[in-house]
Amino acid sequence: MPIIAVVILLLLDQGTKLWALASLKPIHNMTLVEGFMDLTFVENRGVAFGMFSGQRWFILLLTGIIAVGLIWFYVTMPKKKEYFPLRVSLVLVLSGAIGNIIDRLFRGYVVDFFEFTFFEWPVFNVADIYVVVGVILLALMIVFVVKDEDLELKKKKDE
Repeated sequence: MPIIAVVILLLLDQGTKLWALASLKPIHNMTLVEGFMDLTFVENRGVAFGMFSGQRWFILLLTGIIAVGLIWFYVTMPKKKEYFPLRVSLVLVLSGAIGNIIDRLFRGYVVDFFEFTFFEWPVFNVADIYVVVGVILLALMIVFVVKDEDLELKKKKDE
């Protein structure tokens, strides 16, 4: 199931980026909701807030390591029902990371196009939404659900 979910999320992300390339790149900007959100085509060559701009291979290496870590964590976590939201969060973050890795590998930049107009915020894409929602869910799970003793039991079982 997680592989199917990742594939579906990637198709949605890449589909919206292909739409942005075909429809937004030629016109650069269109208003979606006046005073709230525009669709603005941006070639993002960095990460959040433009950090590491132009360091494509470093960003690819870093996100690749993060993706492998997410997969490892997913595979090694307890198989309990209450960890389902944690699994969902990992699938979301992984899907977002892979979606942006695909852009960097094949285009040399990440296609961003959602822009809030009521306050200053970087332009973003569907993969970025996956990462943000996944990280928020992950943080809530770590703070309120994950128990140290559950992780210790898993380690002892593996030994």
